[in-house]
Amino acid sequence: MRLSDLAGYFAAGLVVIAFCMKDMISLRLAALGSNIAFLAYGIALGLAPVWLLHAILLPVNGWRLWQAVWQQPGRNAPRENPRQQRTRQQTTRQTGRQT
Repeated sequence: MRLSDLAGYFAAGLVVIAFCMKDMISLRLAALGSNIAFLAYGIALGLAPVWLLHAILLPVNGWRLWQAVWQQPGRNAPRENPRQQRTRQQTTRQTGRQT
């Protein structure tokens, strides 16, 4: 078995793993790994459709990973000061609903 074959099997395994992921960040990391492995595989064997596809998908997955990491809900939300927290907690206790 050649090194290029190992890269191909490794890339295929990462694709299967990516399809099984529930968490978006883990999925994108697995997809990035498979893109890199498929690039190596496609270049080693001279398979232009394979390496071209994964050369296009690599920055797409990188961008989506960046979005998933840096634009998570609440990441840039302003923090409450202690007085705001107490008011929110009192309102929750009184109404039984969170604000």
